[in-house]
Amino acid sequence: MTYDTWQSLPSMFFEIAEQGGDNAFMWRKEAGSYKPLSWRDTAQQVRDMAKGLAALGVAAGDRIVIVAENRPEWAIADIAVMTLGAISVPAYTTNTVRDHRHVLSDCGAKGVIVSTRALAARVLPAAAETAPTEFIVSMEATEPGAFDIAMHGWDDVMATGAASEHDLAPGLEALTRQDVACLIYTSGTGGNPKGVMLSHRAIMINCYSACELLRLLGLGDEVFLSFLPLSHAYEHTAGLYFPISIKAQIYYAESIETLAVNLVEARPTIMVSVPRLYEVMHRRIVLGLKHQSALKQSLFAKAVALGRKEYEKPGSLGLVQGALNRVLERLVRDKVRARFGGRLKAMISGGAPLNPEVGIFFTVLGVRLLQGYGQTEAAPVISCNPPYKVKLHTVGPALERVEVKIAEDGEILTRGDGLMNGYWNDETSSNAVLREGWLHTGDIGHLDADGYIQITDRKKDIIVLSGGDNLSPQRVEGTLTLQPEIGQAMVYGDKHAHVVALLVPDEEFLRDWKGGTGGGDLAALAGDSDFMKVLGAAVERANADLSPTERVKRHILAETAFTVDNKMMTPTLKVRRHKVLEIYREALEALY
Repeated sequence: MTYDTWQSLPSMFFEIAEQGGDNAFMWRKEAGSYKPLSWRDTAQQVRDMAKGLAALGVAAGDRIVIVAENRPEWAIADIAVMTLGAISVPAYTTNTVRDHRHVLSDCGAKGVIVSTRALAARVLPAAAETAPTEFIVSMEATEPGAFDIAMHGWDDVMATGAASEHDLAPGLEALTRQDVACLIYTSGTGGNPKGVMLSHRAIMINCYSACELLRLLGLGDEVFLSFLPLSHAYEHTAGLYFPISIKAQIYYAESIETLAVNLVEARPTIMVSVPRLYEVMHRRIVLGLKHQSALKQSLFAKAVALGRKEYEKPGSLGLVQGALNRVLERLVRDKVRARFGGRLKAMISGGAPLNPEVGIFFTVLGVRLLQGYGQTEAAPVISCNPPYKVKLHTVGPALERVEVKIAEDGEILTRGDGLMNGYWNDETSSNAVLREGWLHTGDIGHLDADGYIQITDRKKDIIVLSGGDNLSPQRVEGTLTLQPEIGQAMVYGDKHAHVVALLVPDEEFLRDWKGGTGGGDLAALAGDSDFMKVLGAAVERANADLSPTERVKRHILAETAFTVDNKMMTPTLKVRRHKVLEIYREALEALY
């Protein structure tokens, strides 16, 4: 990589695109199969869109909001906005009108780029009420209806740009590394999201550090499958600009529902995801085994046992066990790897804590899983397990050119070129987390002898029992959701003598309950003594792996699963505790 010579993300992109030429860059699903877009064609579309936006009056420093599902046009729009020196503002497709109104008004957006008519229906009323917003560019034909705002078609803006003689070079040359490239709004697990100002430098140093970390994998013709929201800092950097920086190909998944199929079609070599995906896949594999023959179950169990022995103590397998392990490589592990396309070099987990047992499960089955750690405010990756020494109970050492230290109260602090410029129009909040050059992450942890970070909890999420004991809700919840009957869990108990839990049963377990006759009505199941007895047994198994202070004394069923749509999960699948408690606090308190 030539990080030290790049001045901005667009200059990095155009340099790599020139090298890529007519080779495939981005792939989208059309008429049942993936079709490529070359580096050269992408670069031309970026230029045309940038010039088209300039014709609409977009200039350096203007904020342009992007509301679209992951697709080639998302990347084209993002780079085009930055090419003008304007600031890209990615927004979640799950945003409500209220959410959009907050983002548009908070950043003072000049315009919005939106993909579908359905998404435009939520953007239009918000944009019409926000004074600075002058126009919307829509990828699908959309009418403004009763709203007084200028609408422009994507193809029309492209055509205007293609015919324009506007010179992009001066604006590109004027960009500096310190300039704000984008505003990434935090996903809001605890209130209104804030706009994180990330510079070109911050994202580029993240790309450089990631490249240095993964170089030992033998980086070459890499392929990524993009499915996490590009509006999140994790995917924005790791799923878009990092692949660009190493001249990799990007396939866009159709949806989370088709991910299993898209994995086999794209056959990615590197995959970035959040723990929730790995937890779901782990549960599906475990439950699927119940329908296999006794022989297959035995072979699978042996592969896990021998793999775990080798993971915990490398070189500990003797001659006979080593030979059997090599046979199981073909009979078991190759089949597991095939679920991910068959050529994965590594899966990177970030965005939330990964249960070590889930990580070890995939590792011993031959799928390399590297847990990392970061925050939007750090562009976003701070640390990651290196391929040569994986310790899945940690989030690895700090990346190259990143410093980490532990404060006296146990808080993890970090500094380096990847830190944000601050929160947009919020100096008070900026000063609260950026002090003397260090980002105060709000996470509690420690460094082991190798400098690997082990996170114990969020400062604000720690449960303090009435007896003075502190415990990590994430650890308890992770142990609960390892049980095949439990799909989601949230524990509660601050200032009480013990913890209680709100549980969501696993979907496949529900389908199999009483031969599929149990139904999905959770309210009805709460009154089914047989069902609650089975769920109680699952909680007791989890309690056996927890300390006495962590054990769940009582539990209730949620009325529905935690989802993005009902606002109980963020778009990156983290539980919004404050939202869940708005609904269930009274019921949880009643358990005491």
